[in-house]
Amino acid sequence: MSLVLLLAAGVYASNRLLTHWLLVKGLEQTYTAWADTVYDTLQPREVKDTAVLPQTLDGLRMTLTSDGRSNAYHEQVATLQNSVESGDAAPGVLHFSILPSAMETRDGPQSAAWAAPEWEEKNLFLAPQTMADAKVAALSSPRVLAIPDMNAAGQFGKNALIVYPAKDANSRSLIALVSTATIMKSLSPLLFSVSAAIGGLCLISFLFAGILLWMRFREQLQTSKNIQYLAHHDTLTGLPNRAVFNARLSEALRFAQAKASNIGVMIIDVDKFKEINDTHGHGIGDVFLQIIADRLKSVFSGHLVARLSGDEFAVMLTSVSDTGRMTRLAADMISATDPPCNIDGREIKISLSIGLARATDGSWRSSRLLHCADLALYRAKHEGRSTFCWYTPDLDAEAQKRKEIEHGLVKALKFDQLKLKYQPQYALSDGSLKGYEALIRWEHPTKGMMRPDSFIPIAEDTGLIEEIGNWVLEQACREAARWSDSNRRVAINMSPAQFAAGDIQKRVARALQTSGLAPQRLEIEITESLLISNTDAVVHTLRQIRDMGVSIAMDDFGTGYSSLSYLSLFPFDKIKIDKAFIQNLGKDASTDAIVTSIVGLGRSLNVTITAEGVETEDQAILLRAAGCDLIQGYLYGKPDDIQVHEAVQADMTEKIRSARTSWGKRSASPQSELPICSAREPQDDVEPAKPDNGSSAKFPAGSPLKAAVAVSGS
Repeated sequence: MSLVLLLAAGVYASNRLLTHWLLVKGLEQTYTAWADTVYDTLQPREVKDTAVLPQTLDGLRMTLTSDGRSNAYHEQVATLQNSVESGDAAPGVLHFSILPSAMETRDGPQSAAWAAPEWEEKNLFLAPQTMADAKVAALSSPRVLAIPDMNAAGQFGKNALIVYPAKDANSRSLIALVSTATIMKSLSPLLFSVSAAIGGLCLISFLFAGILLWMRFREQLQTSKNIQYLAHHDTLTGLPNRAVFNARLSEALRFAQAKASNIGVMIIDVDKFKEINDTHGHGIGDVFLQIIADRLKSVFSGHLVARLSGDEFAVMLTSVSDTGRMTRLAADMISATDPPCNIDGREIKISLSIGLARATDGSWRSSRLLHCADLALYRAKHEGRSTFCWYTPDLDAEAQKRKEIEHGLVKALKFDQLKLKYQPQYALSDGSLKGYEALIRWEHPTKGMMRPDSFIPIAEDTGLIEEIGNWVLEQACREAARWSDSNRRVAINMSPAQFAAGDIQKRVARALQTSGLAPQRLEIEITESLLISNTDAVVHTLRQIRDMGVSIAMDDFGTGYSSLSYLSLFPFDKIKIDKAFIQNLGKDASTDAIVTSIVGLGRSLNVTITAEGVETEDQAILLRAAGCDLIQGYLYGKPDDIQVHEAVQADMTEKIRSARTSWGKRSASPQSELPICSAREPQDDVEPAKPDNGSSAKFPAGSPLKAAVAVSGS
């Protein structure tokens, strides 16, 4: 609006200024022709006359003062009056006044009588300043001057003043009151055309400016909309973000409290999304998230679906908030993940974990409801993923326990509460002690010695596993370097989180250099889960570590779906048979076949085979018969200090040698049968199961180990 007013004022001002200029030029051009007559008439002819007061001519009637009138003055007035009446003067002259010369006023202000002529007193001007300007011009202007009657608002009066200034000190000057009607009428077409042109240009300028402003405003509006959208939506999936979800949830809870209704929330997390990102790239990962968002919107149409973070989504259920219908929706969502997605020819399986929670009264807050759903999600992930779980009050206790363990681990690292225990690895061929596996324990100030399965999963979830793993690496190298037998090897487990952090090869090199441990005495154990994500980078890192002289072992071999494929990617120095196979050894023909195959594979690849979890002599004899190289388990020592194992090392060696001889004799007898003990989960504070020599269980039919034992004893 201000721009419109400014443009209108500009057009009006331009019109007034142009009119003033044209009017001045027109009046001066018209009345300059009368100047010769005026100046001839006003030329003084009586030099001896005394000062003469100015006289005034009102219309065509001359009024003279009663004192001091000269004949010369009367003659000038009469001459000019005759010129006006005869038409010699320019048309439109209404009145005129003769002003005394400078010589006539030198002896005093006799011109005071002129100060208020009759026609001036009639208030014929819109602008009072018009007459004053004429008086000044009569004394100082070098030429005939036209002074239009225009006020401050730009309005023109009907009259104007024409000033004929005195040429010298002896000459009189004249001011004529003229009508501007004729000139204004002649100027009207020109003024209209010029004003129309100016108005048109201003209108065009206004339209152009309006278009520019509209475009700018449109861009600002669009930018504002984009900013507003980005502030409330996820750019990748187009779903509302966490801020919108929290605000809508808080609002829904307030309405639910007023209406005594229920609100349900689901927290949905993409299982192993980081592995998908690392394996297929971030571009594929982004498309994968978009596909998941589309499926979520399809299943939960009509409900608020939001993306809370990288791979975490949330759903708010208001119209469907009873447990039965929420359970069905969660099951439908899990079913919707069955069809895999195909991205750039790559088929990727979708797996989601869902946590459900429901606000059942008005005391619930959005933060509390989301926290409960998050606890349920945590349980769903630890129950095998690709499932859903409801929040139950006992989850709060579990969460509190995890929080205590997390805080306790921070203190354990700070106050040196973590300890290393070692489990020996013996050679089946001669019973010699080859080395130890370093196993971490937490010496809790109130709970005593804690096993790793009670705190390592929490350390992995919280990110503390990297710091703990680095401590294990450095501590194991330092302690192994101080062992009396420099041939003993030390094996440590490394978490995928340590590789994800990068520069693990530098940490290994630093640990070896700081401790002084020979690289050949260090063995790094990894699981195949490490190789699933970013396989090429991991293999490259493993090769760098192996080039230092450090051995690389694959732990828990056989438990994954692609163990054999990873053996072709990297030349491992050792394969460790998982204890799950060892526990069923001699009881199940399939397990016997698997163990025999793994041992045979190791021999073909010239790789050392270690069996872990050995608890009975039967298992040890069967493994020796199959050709296994090393054994590790509670039968020959549970995790303990090095001094304890070194003290009984000779006894254990003799035990292995004597068992080899005795079992060789028994297996040579056709009537002998191997007693098999029932397998169980080992515990730190429970002695391993002893073989029942009175039992007479037989090998499963077709077991390859039965033949292996017979061959070994013959």
